[in-house]
Amino acid sequence: MFADWLRGNKVAAGLLTVLRLWLGYNWMVAGWHKMTGEGFDATGYLKNAVANPVKGPDGNMVYGWYVSFLENFALPNIELFNFIVPVGEFLVGLGLILGCLTTAAMFFGLIMNFSFFLAGTVSHNPTDIFFGFIILFAGFNAGRYGLDHWVVPFIRKTLFKQKAETK
Repeated sequence: MFADWLRGNKVAAGLLTVLRLWLGYNWMVAGWHKMTGEGFDATGYLKNAVANPVKGPDGNMVYGWYVSFLENFALPNIELFNFIVPVGEFLVGLGLILGCLTTAAMFFGLIMNFSFFLAGTVSHNPTDIFFGFIILFAGFNAGRYGLDHWVVPFIRKTLFKQKAETK
């Protein structure tokens, strides 16, 4: 019942728009500050995440696989991460604000939220994840009052047309 309301009701779409705008603004501002500031460098953050991994009550590392990913992939490719983090944050925010490819933007925003969370940063990530899942779960209705109103039908029409032509 609640799922149907969230995914199809116009009042829900209005509430989701407010939530989407707020979350999008936060994402876009975070990315903008990193892109236009003194120069974003995630090296220190990643080295700290590797040196101080999340540990459980028994004192053992909880996300060893993630620490290994940071140490063996992220740090050796830090230039890539120094580019994709701020640009990704900005684009997630822009997508949410414009309501354009909303579910895709929120999906990638959640990936970043979980990445920060797995590295040991709590901050506002739990709140962002909670609201992000609501937006993701609402699907098209979250972008109904945005560019998705036109973009999603265009994409569906284009994809289904191409599938019909290939048969």
